[in-house]
Amino acid sequence: MKPTPIKKEIVDGLIAKLGIQDFAKATIREVKQVAALAEKQSGVEFIKMEMGIPGLPAAQVGVNAQIKALQDGIAHSYPDIQGYPELKKQASRFVKAFIGVDIAAESCVPVCGSMQGTFASFLTCSQASKQKDTVLFIDPGFPVQKMQLQVLGVKYETFDVYDYRGDKLRPKLETYLSKGNICAIVYSNPNNPSWICLTEQELKDIGELATQYDTIIMEDLAYFAMDFREDLSVPFQPPYQPTVARYTDNYMLLISGSKAFSYAGERIAVVCISNKLFHRHFIDLSERYEGLPFGLVFSTRMLYALSSGTSHSAQYALAEMFRAACDGEYCFRDEVKVYGERAHKLKEIFLRHGFRIVYDKDLDRPVADGFYFTIGYPGMTSGQLARELMYYGVSAICLITTGSHQEGLRVCTSFIEDHQYDQLEERMSLFEQNN
Repeated sequence: MKPTPIKKEIVDGLIAKLGIQDFAKATIREVKQVAALAEKQSGVEFIKMEMGIPGLPAAQVGVNAQIKALQDGIAHSYPDIQGYPELKKQASRFVKAFIGVDIAAESCVPVCGSMQGTFASFLTCSQASKQKDTVLFIDPGFPVQKMQLQVLGVKYETFDVYDYRGDKLRPKLETYLSKGNICAIVYSNPNNPSWICLTEQELKDIGELATQYDTIIMEDLAYFAMDFREDLSVPFQPPYQPTVARYTDNYMLLISGSKAFSYAGERIAVVCISNKLFHRHFIDLSERYEGLPFGLVFSTRMLYALSSGTSHSAQYALAEMFRAACDGEYCFRDEVKVYGERAHKLKEIFLRHGFRIVYDKDLDRPVADGFYFTIGYPGMTSGQLARELMYYGVSAICLITTGSHQEGLRVCTSFIEDHQYDQLEERMSLFEQNN
């Protein structure tokens, strides 16, 4: 066996020192810490694929608008709890332009990133009906959302969608919904970490079941319009970002500035609630919150209690990014397409050296190239593969941490630099020889 770029003793020692008992269950932050310390001790550059952080500059159109707002003195004013009116207007336009559905400005509520958006949504959905006390995840998914429910003390169920695509999805969902205790269904589309994209028929099935069983869909659009197999870049023209919103009124869309606009640091997003759901009165919510409808409970109770609104200047930034995109002045997809190009190159290297793509298909279509993809290696569990790759200076997280039942890793393309393709080729060639 040929020597690995980083000595096994360094990686194993750091894992033990940090108290990580099962590397398969190591969190993103723990994997990142091991990689950083191993890089420092060995002097060998790591190819870092564990963190889902934008690797591109923030959209300049947003930066300029935020600076101007600050210079004009906006920082001294509390934001309206319902949101900056221009952002609400432009969010409504953005949904119409790129999703093709009508949501009133009133129903578009700014939040401190989709993380706060999901937390407030979980609060509202889990209190809407006393009989419905459980959230259902269509996994794999973002691990922190389950941690939010743990913090809230809200129950959840989950299943790995890997074996339930197409015609199998509807009956699988119905096994949970028929119990009558599911208040909300959560999924991301495109999916973190698998990058699968639910089809129109799958979304139609989800929407119809949401109506039938009176369950709210929380559709996480963190990677908005980033299915690069389709040209979703032209405002007010199809094809549009696929959505459950075409098939039910029971939905909340979470649209983040973090990935599409590389605006992660300012913690800005909008939750767009269907007009019907926004104004709907739930008996249990009305009793608890002075007769308020769902949308106002979400904003004037949950958000108010959490943060008393959303960063004022960041709202000006997102408003301007939405406006420029809708007016055709700013094509945000052109900037983020590089993630797809990186994924294509990285997949080729891994496949050439004996790896496989775990979530490889959207039914009969190859999965898109994008921000994430998934890899596995014959004869290795997730934990074994993750640890082994650390010896070669490559860091990634295990799929088990995302709710997946498949053996493999999530690879993020955001921090890959041009010189690292040759590095990865060389290291994976050595990995293949040694394994």
